[in-house]
Amino acid sequence: MSTPASSGQATAGFLNTDWNPRNVPTGTTTTNVVLRTADNAATSGSLYEPAAPSDTVVCVMHPREFMACHYLIPDIVGAGYAAWSQAPRSVGNDLRLEHEFALHDVATGLAHLKARGFRHIVLLGNSGGAGLYAYYAQQSALPGAERVAKTPGGKPTQLAELEMPTVDGLVFIGPHPGQGALLMNCIDPSVASETDALSVDPALDPLNPDNGYAGPKGTRYDAAFVERYRAAQRERVARIDATARQLIERRLSARRRVKEAGPAATAEDKRVAAHTPIINVWRTDGDLRCFDLSLDPSDRKFGSLWGADPYASNYGAVGFARQCTPESWLSTWSGLSSNASLAKTAASITQPVLVVEYTGDQACFPGDVRRIVDDIASPTKRHERVRGDHHGRALSTDEEPGRLAAGRLLAHWLHDTFPA
Repeated sequence: MSTPASSGQATAGFLNTDWNPRNVPTGTTTTNVVLRTADNAATSGSLYEPAAPSDTVVCVMHPREFMACHYLIPDIVGAGYAAWSQAPRSVGNDLRLEHEFALHDVATGLAHLKARGFRHIVLLGNSGGAGLYAYYAQQSALPGAERVAKTPGGKPTQLAELEMPTVDGLVFIGPHPGQGALLMNCIDPSVASETDALSVDPALDPLNPDNGYAGPKGTRYDAAFVERYRAAQRERVARIDATARQLIERRLSARRRVKEAGPAATAEDKRVAAHTPIINVWRTDGDLRCFDLSLDPSDRKFGSLWGADPYASNYGAVGFARQCTPESWLSTWSGLSSNASLAKTAASITQPVLVVEYTGDQACFPGDVRRIVDDIASPTKRHERVRGDHHGRALSTDEEPGRLAAGRLLAHWLHDTFPA
């Protein structure tokens, strides 16, 4: 059985990607491919097919993580279905991640699967994959002219002309409400200056005892502080949005001047026109629910996906959205500007849906999952709750990992929804 992370162990990152100690069933055929997207980027995928052919394939993808060994693949193949794990164009690096172009990756993979003869396509979105796949389901169901024409940063998406195969079902495992919505809840609003990572407004500091912080055993924030904190989080995101848009306009203005001036363009304008600025977003691990376990209570433990020491996780180098281009911030990490949020896309999902919630999740909280389920328009949606952390690992040493129960639920749902 899996052993839960120790209190000081980081729990985010690539931990979704292991199926050890299990392996795919005997007789599984694995095919690895590299594909070229409509906008000329490279993406890759691994197709796992059971010994007996299936016309249904379950796809697993995350916008920035590698999931070729996702822990549910053995369950999918073991249930008699094919599994497709796709890598995004930029694995492990969301510096330039814009979800509108990630949709090109998804579409290319699904077109490949259709060409291989699969009749039914099911999208399995785990964690941040839920926001990506829900956005794809929304856009693929629209006529080309009604799809999102420009990214939040202003780039043409080319989605109107894109072949976007429609899908037959969706599965959300440990879904958070979208990467921007996730960050809106965990960004630290006590940062007094974006140019000083150590600047703190004590009145908004989540680690200030005067505001209710008392460590793992006694942290309690009153309702007034929570309300002020949430409002300040939105204000910080709005400020970063404004900065991102200013940086984009600065570059575009320089490009226009270079184009108009031709050979007479100044060197300064040429530099600005060519430069892609990087935004450093410090202190993004301050969700009050991670420290005050009475807020939206669940089986979770004190701390976040990044560990149980909030100083290390909030002030350290590793964290959500730590470095972004202005375009990737607006498209992916801004809870105000991103299109890839379940709040914006769930109402477009009419296919059969399975939602599996882990009760000890430190990123997907019960209230968030309830809202996701309520917003999904499908008349055939199913919501299951399983003990486990965000990665489906056991919450204690004397119980099985939640991912095993999730795998059984997935297999049963597939058999009920897409019988062989």
